[in-house]
Amino acid sequence: MTDSSPLDRAKENATEIASTVVTGVWLAALLLDFGWWLPLMLFGYVVVVPMVSMLFDDEEEEEADERAESESEANRTEPATDRDQSEDAGEGNADAIDRLRTRYAEGDLTDEQFERKLDKLLETETPEDAAEWREREHDREHALDRDRS
Repeated sequence: MTDSSPLDRAKENATEIASTVVTGVWLAALLLDFGWWLPLMLFGYVVVVPMVSMLFDDEEEEEADERAESESEANRTEPATDRDQSEDAGEGNADAIDRLRTRYAEGDLTDEQFERKLDKLLETETPEDAAEWREREHDREHALDRDRS
């Protein structure tokens, strides 16, 4: 957390401070039975708070807009071709293989577990491969169930 002066913090929170002051003043005026509390409340929320927001919150809004714009550009995807999908799956598969290797190197997996999981990953490189693998496993399970019966 960075240290900032009270003035910097006041500038960063100017809109919140203004709305709190407006609320406090009109609420005090209401409780003390002054007749001008309603016009003050309306003027405060319709004029003062928006003006303070326009004066002091521009940088934050611009930064937020820039962040939102960069995030939307990053999330914006063009229609993916089969080649793009297989490349993405290959990258995800490579990450999974790296994680698997790390777990094996740390001793979390036995040799048999590592080999079985690696074979499974290599068989399911693309979504189509994964669907075929699920179908084969489903058929194999049914065959085992029939053999047991």
